[in-house]
Amino acid sequence: MNEYDFIVIGSGIAGLSFALQAAGHGRVAIITKRARAESNTAWAQGGIASVTSTEDSFELHVQDTLEAGAGLCDEQVVRTIITDGPARIRELIDFGVHFDERELPDGSHELDLGREGGHSKRRILHARDVTGREIEGALLDAIARHPQISVLENHMAVDLITLGKLGYVSSDRCLGVYVLNEATGEVLALRSDRVVLATGGCGKVYLYTTNPGIATGDGVAMSWRAGAKVANMEFIQFHPTCLFHPEARSFLISEAVRGEGARLTDANGREFMSRYHPKKELAPRDIVARAIDAEMKRTGARCIYLDITHKPADFIRDRFPNIHENCLRYGIDITRDPIPVVPAAHYQCGGVLTDENGASSLEGLYAIGEVACTGLHGANRLASNSLLEACVLAHRCCDAIVSAPLTEKDTWLTDLPPWKSGDAVDVDELVVIYHNWDEIRRLMWDYVGIVRTTKRLQRAATRLRNLEREIQEFYWNFKITTDLLELRNLATVAGLIVDSALLRKESRGLHYTLDFPETDPKCCRPTVLRRN
Repeated sequence: MNEYDFIVIGSGIAGLSFALQAAGHGRVAIITKRARAESNTAWAQGGIASVTSTEDSFELHVQDTLEAGAGLCDEQVVRTIITDGPARIRELIDFGVHFDERELPDGSHELDLGREGGHSKRRILHARDVTGREIEGALLDAIARHPQISVLENHMAVDLITLGKLGYVSSDRCLGVYVLNEATGEVLALRSDRVVLATGGCGKVYLYTTNPGIATGDGVAMSWRAGAKVANMEFIQFHPTCLFHPEARSFLISEAVRGEGARLTDANGREFMSRYHPKKELAPRDIVARAIDAEMKRTGARCIYLDITHKPADFIRDRFPNIHENCLRYGIDITRDPIPVVPAAHYQCGGVLTDENGASSLEGLYAIGEVACTGLHGANRLASNSLLEACVLAHRCCDAIVSAPLTEKDTWLTDLPPWKSGDAVDVDELVVIYHNWDEIRRLMWDYVGIVRTTKRLQRAATRLRNLEREIQEFYWNFKITTDLLELRNLATVAGLIVDSALLRKESRGLHYTLDFPETDPKCCRPTVLRRN
């Protein structure tokens, strides 16, 4: 057993930011199931929203966030995160993050702020169209220099260790985590009274997603099994514009492209967003995604088009070098050609229910970043608020943890039992795992997508119950692998999304159902689930 003062699961902006601050108060272990640079953060293109201009204000940012959240945001949390934002931006810059600037007529420079859907002002700080990669790199450089931080790459968290799981009944708390060393197959017991989930989202639960392969909902699934509360999982944000090409792996076309004036059109170049919202392409994401979905269904088209060719070619190449380069690989020159796009699963607005300091309902367990449901996003996330939330919550979470007294460590709390694999044997039918994985993703896309019905949700629930039984049988009878653990987590998270969607008898934000197409004021509350 290895003991740490803090255990962080995940190596994106939330986990790295927390680790850097917590390292001043003790030993930190960062657990990441792939290489340390592989995270949802590294894929983030658009930027980070924060009030840094005299033309902007906290109140405007708050109101934009509340409007996007469709009545389900926690206003106090929104105000806290937005007002804390500028200090966290300065902190990122101190760590070496270089945000784009523009030169003023007098020769001085200021931040070159972008605008995205739902924002009333330009407030998006960016590093061209690779903002996440820039932030991730700067934080990883700082991590590498810190002697108090250990990074366990290619180690996957299996399950949280709690008093309840060890058989105690008087109280429950998180004591640590079992972790699979993918190279050796050994499962380690890591001990800490402060376990912080920063595992990102669950985009891979859907067939089409902008997320990397690591986004399998691990943190939500582990928290659910440990008995922590989970909230608002019905609100899955579909990014309106994912590159549509038969040879392309899901590639996001940043909302910043629309922020710079790109128009959505059909195959004949006809614009259509004016029929759906007065803000057209700059409407909130849920509205844009549903509009595209409706146009595709109405016309039978396989995709629609995003056209920014009316802008100067040099501007496009300079502002969006990563998008320009990737599209060129598939024969699409975005300076001359409209980009074929479709919606794809992008961001979970729900997650492990926490307070504004990242504390979950299970003592000793914290969640920050996309894995958490703080109340900031409500029923629909405002573009580029996610990186902001991750930075702010990482800082607040660490402050709250170190200012609270530690639980006294009795012997029976300190000695964790080793992992027992029992009579499990090596997996001999990997095809079953891959088939189940594919089936989950397809049924979620077909039955639990942008537009839902009760019948589709019930069909998904029936099949998921059968799949979960098959997967649990595999889990207990075979030695665990990363593929098996991810499949188990995907099935759990898919079930939570479906159950949450069935409970919400209205349409609100990202949850749109044909059976209850109107928003119902009586339903204006979070959907909170807890395992019995």
